[in-house]
Amino acid sequence: MLSLHEVEQQLNVWGWPPNGSWELVVGNTHLAFNPKTLIMTWVVMVLVVLFGVAATRNMSMRKPKGAQNILEAVFEFIRGQVNDNMDPKKGAALLSIVVTYFIFILFSNLIGLVPTLNSPTADYNTTMGLALCTFFIIYIFGIRYKGLGYFKHYLQPFVFFLPITIIEDFSKPITLAFRLYGNIYGGEVLIAVLLGLLGGWIHVMGGFIASVTWLAFSIFVGCIQAFIFTMLSIAYVSQAVADHH
Repeated sequence: MLSLHEVEQQLNVWGWPPNGSWELVVGNTHLAFNPKTLIMTWVVMVLVVLFGVAATRNMSMRKPKGAQNILEAVFEFIRGQVNDNMDPKKGAALLSIVVTYFIFILFSNLIGLVPTLNSPTADYNTTMGLALCTFFIIYIFGIRYKGLGYFKHYLQPFVFFLPITIIEDFSKPITLAFRLYGNIYGGEVLIAVLLGLLGGWIHVMGGFIASVTWLAFSIFVGCIQAFIFTMLSIAYVSQAVADHH
């Protein structure tokens, strides 16, 4: 039986730094970058771009096929969720953002199932960055459609609710970030633990055969977490632009 650290070392075929980060000192400022997350994020972005090109190249209105069918299905499904939660005219500006959210997060979640690769969303820095985007979008849409009157909800129904409302707003990005991070990171740890229990399989296709029992479950979790993050983002923005907050 191998420890989690030993499993990670044996799966480190790409030569990631042992301490997990690149160190950079600028003057008196010490910076640390996680190369695994940075590189895998760029890989996912390239895959998303390639998927977008494949889905929109030579589009056909009569006989859509392949990636176009998948993209249209995702777009129609998310558009339905947006229109169910807010005015379609207000939601039109949000639609492209949340569709991109779903595709990027889904690709990020699933790429960790490829032997020796890792999910960018298994790093809380990635999920917190996405959550902060949602946080700022809430205020941008709220101010756009309500002006400064958007901030009246902090004083409703009573002024002494102000601290509670502030805590509620600032808890949104935290819960969004750690819900996604916890589920994806936990799934990768479970696979590593399984490989540790079946140490002899760790060198066979990067441990893929030993972890295949978790594959269907991990795909399900990856899809569900992408959906939850997207839906919560839609719900938070819809609250901000609703006539009655």
